[in-house]
Formats: sequence, C-alpha cells, structure tokens
Amino acid sequence: MAKEDAVHAEGLVKEFGDVKALDGLDLVVPRGKVVGLLGPNGSGKTTTVRILATLLKPTKGVAYVNGFNVEKQSDQVRHSIGLTGQYAAVDEFLTGRENLRMFGDLYHLAPTYVKDRSEELLEWFDLSEAADRPAKTYSGGMRRRLDLASSLIAKPSILFLDEPTTGLDPRSRLGLWGVIESLVAEGTTVLLTTQYLDEADKLADDIVVIDHGRVIAHGSAEALKDQIGGDRIEVRVADIDRVRDAQLVLGPVFGGESLITESLVSGPVSGGSTVLVDVVRLLDSQNIAIADLALRRPTLDDVFLSLTGHSAEDETMDKPAGRSKKGRKQS
Repeated sequence: MAKEDAVHAEGLVKEFGDVKALDGLDLVVPRGKVVGLLGPNGSGKTTTVRILATLLKPTKGVAYVNGFNVEKQSDQVRHSIGLTGQYAAVDEFLTGRENLRMFGDLYHLAPTYVKDRSEELLEWFDLSEAADRPAKTYSGGMRRRLDLASSLIAKPSILFLDEPTTGLDPRSRLGLWGVIESLVAEGTTVLLTTQYLDEADKLADDIVVIDHGRVIAHGSAEALKDQIGGDRIEVRVADIDRVRDAQLVLGPVFGGESLITESLVSGPVSGGSTVLVDVVRLLDSQNIAIADLALRRPTLDDVFLSLTGHSAEDETMDKPAGRSKKGRKQS
C-alpha cells in the first residue's frame, strides 16, 4: 500500500455460509480525507468496516490499516483506530465521565492522561454539564456524541463511522457533522458509511458505491453526478391520484427512467429549460394539474437510482415496519 493511504484493501471476500457478503471488494482511503461508503442495505458496508476494524476475518483478500495487516497485526490496527457503530456503545448505568474513563482503561492509557482527555472531550462535545449524569438519562443525540467521544479517547488517526447519525433528529445530525468536519480539519482520516445521501454529499471527499459486495462506482460527489449527465425535472401534481398518469405521460421526456415519490415525478432530461414547455403541454393535454415544476442538477439520490435501480429512500433502515415503499422506478 502507498504511504499516503490510511486504508488499503484488495479483493476482500467474506462468506457467511452460502451468503457472500463481500465479493472481491477493493477500497482505498487516503490519509486526512473522508471517504463515504454508500450502498443498499445488505450491500456489505458494515461487513467491510468490521473487517477493517479487526472484528471479522475476511474469507479471502488482504487489508491494511495505517500500514498494518488487519489479520496479522490486529493489535497495532486497534491501537490506531476509533470505531463508532450504528448504535451507541455506551454503558447506560455509568455517567458520561465514567464511560470515557472506562474506554481509557480498555486502551490501557495512563490515568492522568485519561482524566485530562475526558474533560477535553466532554467540553468539546458539549457534555460537560451532563458529565456526572447516568448515560441512560441522555437523549439520542447526547448518547451519539458520547459514543463518538469515547472512540476518540486515544486520539486515533483513523476513524470508522458506521452510520453514526442513524435515528438522530436533524439538529443532532448537523451537530455531529460539525464535529466530523473539525476532526478532519485536524488531520483525522474518516471512513463513513451512511444511509443519508445528503450526509455523504456534505462530508465526503470521495464516495465509493457498493452493491452485492462489489464496488460499482467511485469518485467525488460531483464526478458521480456528472456520470449520469444532464439535468432533472421534478413535477409535483396537484392530485396525488394522478401521479401515475403523469409518470406515463412524461415517459418519452424522461426516456423511461423516472421515479415517483408521493405526488412527485422526477426524471433525467436533456435540452435544459426548453423541456419545461414540453412537460407543461403534455400534462395539460391530459388535464393533469401541476402544483410545482422545477429543473435542477442531479443529486446523489439520482446517482443511487441510476446505479442500483431504486432510490436510497427505499433502503432506509429505520423505516417503520409495514410501511410501503414510496419510490417506484418505471421500467
């Protein structure tokens, strides 16, 4: 691996019985950068992180973290990384301060260092006032901040964040984004898996899209958007019962590649603003009233749709059971 790479993996395969979670995955994370790992649920994102964090052994392939082989030098890897999983790994019966000191003990750090570092992290994550309260009294956002603070107790140079903002309210998400940006500004390398495409768009210098355990796309957010090309039109119909009719009418404009979300129909177009006139005429010919009409640049959700065949919204993990999918791709 190159010295400038914090993470370098080649041909990773992970099999669980007959299930192949990873199928020859390659991954490079440059030092001091944020790489976003995107993909549908079950695509292999968490499996990848667990292998890199030495929590799982690959069936085949090789991976290096901070120059150390994840299988042969697992102790060195663990001492150079921080890990925050999908759910806050804090002891609810310990206080915030006690949680941080517990993690310091697990890293075998000097008590005086742990004490000073804990106070620093409590202040940085705005937890000082709640430091002596049991973690079970914390809100979801506070637990997430404490979990992230715990992963930083040893000042790791590489941080693995596996869907760190899942289930958080928008304000808490924005707060964690600010913390991640501050860490990167100080030189920390971050591998981020996320189900929120706006999160990857905001934080990641580079994005790797995986599906069925393989990398299917790689590049900056803007480069990936450019790959699918052109602009997109979004049409919100006044009568939600006619949204399917609108999708069928606009099929020729979108080239058969459109998506329905509630009363909104969207799809790729060429020709710029002149296409707006065609859209209005087509819908008017079928007496379909328009509530809103917009022309915009592609988003990462459009990229996700183009690459995987469905919207990322269909893959949201915290969607209530029994709720029907909103996104429907026209074939």
